[in-house]
Amino acid sequence: MGELIPGLPEEVARECLVRVGFDQLPVVRRISRQWKSEVESPDYHRLRRAEGLARPVLALVQARPAAPAGGAGPAADKQHSSAGGPSNAYRMVLLDPEEGRWAPLPAPPGPAGSLPLFCQVAAVGGGGQGRERLVVVGGWDPETWAPVDAVLVYDFLTGAWRRGAPMPGPRRSFFACAAVGGAVYVAGGHDEEKNALRSALAYDPERDAWAGLPDMAEERDEPRGLCVGGRFLVIGGYPTQAQGRFVGSAEAFDPAASAWAPVRDGLLEDGACPRTCCAAPGAAGRLYMLRDGHLVARDAAPGAAWRPVAPVPEDARTAATVSAIPGGRVVVVGSGCHGGDQNVYVLREEAGKGASWERAAAPPEFAGHVQASCCLEI
Repeated sequence: MGELIPGLPEEVARECLVRVGFDQLPVVRRISRQWKSEVESPDYHRLRRAEGLARPVLALVQARPAAPAGGAGPAADKQHSSAGGPSNAYRMVLLDPEEGRWAPLPAPPGPAGSLPLFCQVAAVGGGGQGRERLVVVGGWDPETWAPVDAVLVYDFLTGAWRRGAPMPGPRRSFFACAAVGGAVYVAGGHDEEKNALRSALAYDPERDAWAGLPDMAEERDEPRGLCVGGRFLVIGGYPTQAQGRFVGSAEAFDPAASAWAPVRDGLLEDGACPRTCCAAPGAAGRLYMLRDGHLVARDAAPGAAWRPVAPVPEDARTAATVSAIPGGRVVVVGSGCHGGDQNVYVLREEAGKGASWERAAAPPEFAGHVQASCCLEI
């Protein structure tokens, strides 16, 4: 093995490589076998974290920008096909809320080059090796609007998508989904006959394999899935016979015990949609959601009540997604009206200083509707 960078001491060369942006890692690993080995090593990622270079990034399933008026050619024809249209074509974009940096990921495989409508996305780490992956599960075909069992996995080191093993069982829609440990969990939703489901599954991206889980105690269509305290928390939803009438109950799956347990504390009131619920990273177990134009929070202590944090800016209250990131911050992506451009706000909640919103820049090409999101550390 030669020098990492000819003419530089090993420690200086390593410091240079550690500062490579996440979007350039695929290029770096193609330079040489030595560089590939370096950026794929656990030490590389530990050093990035130790030097404060790892940062939270949001992965957003976002509507593609419309083709320019009068655009021509196959790409424009495809984007404005009679079966789809600009609003039905979605892509994965990354947002660094600290720096306001946006970056689109490559188009996923498939003739449409679009992510499925209403798909779910979760981020899975590489078992301490820093090999982050995004896993996209289910959704609807953007041209036929038929439910799909597709799984797409994006690897940040290779900079490429691959197809994963299809999700088994009925082709479910609007299910709970979250990453817990090294697996992606799904539960509930409804089948192609609009029957609410109790069944649950787990996907291991390392093995590219699915495993069946015990059923939940209740049918739950349109529930919300979160990772809280190392468990897969499934909040709300409704049974087949109560279309749209959400329940406030929740169940939690413990991977270590391979069992579900009811959450004794009613997390939500009956009738509340859990779509905007999110969990703060770490073991604290704090939850956030939007309610009546306000961001509210609930701590993990038994019997804790939801408390108001701050009113959400009016131009971000509609069709919003909410994500909690490290440092007591919350990111809201929404618009002022249905179909409007998306705006991004970051809230900082500091002890003794209250809560304040800061608007993050969103260039026009990244102003499309966001239908799903997750947080990861790169």
